[in-house]
Amino acid sequence: MRLEIASHKAIKYACLNFHYAKVIPVTSIAFNVYNNKNEWCGCILFGGGASYMLGNSYGLVSGQFLELTRMALNGKQESTSKAMAIAIKLIKKKKPLVKLLFSYADKGQNHLGIIYQATNWYLVDESKSSGFEVFYKGKWCHDRTPAGKLSNKEFNKLDKRKKAGKYKYVYPLTKELKTMCKNLKKPYPKKTLQNSRALSDEVDLNANSKQEA
Repeated sequence: MRLEIASHKAIKYACLNFHYAKVIPVTSIAFNVYNNKNEWCGCILFGGGASYMLGNSYGLVSGQFLELTRMALNGKQESTSKAMAIAIKLIKKKKPLVKLLFSYADKGQNHLGIIYQATNWYLVDESKSSGFEVFYKGKWCHDRTPAGKLSNKEFNKLDKRKKAGKYKYVYPLTKELKTMCKNLKKPYPKKTLQNSRALSDEVDLNANSKQEA
């Protein structure tokens, strides 16, 4: 398995075809994933974070942290966790100022962050419901997804529900932050019979739309 810097064209295709959100996030760096047969498996994306204040509680400023925003993969990769590990090594090499990685597992998609647990990220927070999501084109999605595609009247007719919240994971890239994150870590959420099918899909492909749409 190998990873290389991804072009915008590859990012766009992977996000729109392999990820359930069907949205292309703002990206700082992204990697193409190739399996041992040299088949393209999609992209892993990192962005600057939803807020420049994201790193404040860790003593970091913008540019010293990144958020893992997408693992838009098609399932041809031999190991999602190995792809993740290689991506983290490349971040260390190509973004030497970055000291901490953030990512989130969406409860609304029955994700517990199994892929993060498998690659030794630390669970540091669990957010409750905030805002709403809408049922659009056969699935629940962020209320911004239909923006610009529907009139206000059409949007108001969509079914809505409160968001389910997220699990927040961090991956420290320095010894100092590793100690801090260990002190902040919470127990990993566990599987239940009700979500075991979804979690199995998450381990295999994390954000693969074919499994989680």
